[in-house]
Amino acid sequence: MQHTEYQTASSEQTNTYSIRPGNPMPFGATVVPDGVNFSIYSRSATACTLVLFQQDEPHPFLEIPLPEHYRIGDVFAITVLGLDYTSIEYGFRLDGPYQPEVGHRFDSENIILDPYAKVLGGRKIWGKHFYPHNMYQHRAQIIAENYDWGEDRPLGRPIEDTIIYEMHVRGFTWHPSSGVQFPGTYAGIQEKIPYLKELGVNCIELMPIFEFDEFENSRVSPETNELMLNYWGYGPVAFFAPKAGYAASNESDGEINELKTLIKSLHQNGIEIILDVVFNHTAEGNERGPTISFKGIDNSIYYLLTPEGYYYNFSGTGNTFNCNHPRVRSLIIDCLRYWVSEYHIDGFRFDLASIMTRDVNGIPLRDPPILREMIDDPVLSRTKLIAEPWDADGLYHLGSFPAYGRWTEWNGKYRDTVRRFLKGDTGEVKNMAYALQGSPDLYPRRGPIATINFITAHDGFTLMDLVSYNEKHNEGNAEPGDNGSNNNSSWNCGVEGPTDNPVINGLRRRQIKNAIAMLMVSQGVPMILMGDEMGRTQGGNNNAYCQDNEVSWMNWRFLESNGDIYHFFRACIAFRHRHPVLRNGYFLRGEDYQQKGYADITWHGMRLNRPAWNSNNYTLAFMLGGDYAKGGLARDNHIYVAMNTHWKRHTFELPRLTDGSAWHVFANTGDAAQPIHWPDWEPHLDNQRKIPLAPRSVVILVGK
Repeated sequence: MQHTEYQTASSEQTNTYSIRPGNPMPFGATVVPDGVNFSIYSRSATACTLVLFQQDEPHPFLEIPLPEHYRIGDVFAITVLGLDYTSIEYGFRLDGPYQPEVGHRFDSENIILDPYAKVLGGRKIWGKHFYPHNMYQHRAQIIAENYDWGEDRPLGRPIEDTIIYEMHVRGFTWHPSSGVQFPGTYAGIQEKIPYLKELGVNCIELMPIFEFDEFENSRVSPETNELMLNYWGYGPVAFFAPKAGYAASNESDGEINELKTLIKSLHQNGIEIILDVVFNHTAEGNERGPTISFKGIDNSIYYLLTPEGYYYNFSGTGNTFNCNHPRVRSLIIDCLRYWVSEYHIDGFRFDLASIMTRDVNGIPLRDPPILREMIDDPVLSRTKLIAEPWDADGLYHLGSFPAYGRWTEWNGKYRDTVRRFLKGDTGEVKNMAYALQGSPDLYPRRGPIATINFITAHDGFTLMDLVSYNEKHNEGNAEPGDNGSNNNSSWNCGVEGPTDNPVINGLRRRQIKNAIAMLMVSQGVPMILMGDEMGRTQGGNNNAYCQDNEVSWMNWRFLESNGDIYHFFRACIAFRHRHPVLRNGYFLRGEDYQQKGYADITWHGMRLNRPAWNSNNYTLAFMLGGDYAKGGLARDNHIYVAMNTHWKRHTFELPRLTDGSAWHVFANTGDAAQPIHWPDWEPHLDNQRKIPLAPRSVVILVGK
């Protein structure tokens, strides 16, 4: 095969490189014998130039225009021989029409990032200012995948046995109180694995770690004079590359081995990992945003555009990714496969997932090709798939997201119901009964495994703030317009914000314990927010996306001041693990269909078998028949739960146990001296017929 030679010279040496037609697949940069194969897809580009840099150098050392015969179909492909892939960075110049009115925004002056780049240079240190005159800010680098995983594989735990802990990589350990050697990094999380095991969670969900630009929309706070960054990371730059600024190592591919080592260690300790992924938009924004990658490759294919060439904004961030275009679908599937095969990821939570149901014109589809492809894909067949079932333009799929027997959903109705019931709103008892069963009103044919139950998440109040503030306090975000939700269903227990009043502080702690107790006895999949287990506060900020400071960081000193909250969380989580009757894969029927002597679930009020469903009621109780754990496949104790969200004391009649067992007290949040016991160490209840519940309290009993 005929080769073409290129020479580059420096003050130290002269290098010679040979090129030849490349392989169109796989896309991206692939190490081949004696060189590197580069491949990039563009339907509308007329020409392509490969641009090569030495790492960290401001200007390229070589630009190679690809001959026309190097194009196969819509793919430009070239193999460059003689390259030391470990020391270079690469990009592309794509030429073509600049006709925004029809969607084309080609400009050969721009150096374009490869959408299949596996690692990025240029932003290795979090928050370090980049050189503003750098002609290529986000730089693709090349790796050879050779990590030794040993016998590690994704764990494949049944989803009903999962307890999710949502966390931010940097925020989890950056605070000096974390005591880790490598704060704010993947390695920092690894140092805290013993803590996660002690807490009892068996799955962590990481907020975005796809490479993003923390300087996106950055500005100086007029209050603190500090730079406000894109802290949350919902603005992807490269779907295949882990965030380099989250790595302790500054080596060219240090983040890759560090992240893989974290995942391997998590798996060795029985903890799964789910990634919060953003395929609904990118950091390129609308027509006023930068050109980083997709906009300069094939803008009309990768984004949903109006007939006039502007960007549909179903994401609320300026642009919308065209998820159901065949080529975009392939990119997304390739990306998910890569994270599962190369990083052993256990599952994904899809931000604003309803956008993935829109067709190439933005119209919702009943059978979206991208979702069906994920379900049918052989590599993804055992991954957990979690949808945030809405978008920013009003498309709301809660309970109706196309599930294909696999998808679960962030259950916003569960969140709102529990919050309202917790603070004593009227008319919520029946809704609460649905929530406790795993939402059969939303998922009648899908079962409780369809619901991710949560009371708090990154987007909104922390649990401590939920019981400490009536209103959001987002002034620190320094935005002229309104930001953050106004519908929080929160209650400050009598005083807005911090107080020295011991009665109010005691009530707040009891409400926090009530909330986690309700969450852990609900059928479905529970998720808790980082720091809620130690009373973390954001000072009333319910939209801390730009707060890379004490507002968002996990202050580990809360473990000392709120040790009772932490102990209560640990015990509730252990109780859920201990009792399979709380983790059913199918809806309970309210029947004794196997003649065990007790129905799988019975409902009560203050009187046995007489729940009060009227709108003015604040109490609810139920009993789970232990013989029906896991649909009767597992044997468990009977469990009785009573909830009193009224501001008055009430006495509840207890179901009679006829199998020789007796009621024992696992939790009583109204008992200030001993609100909880460790599973299997519950004391015998003196009065087996009735139990008084203090105002705003929850009781959990175990029959044994």
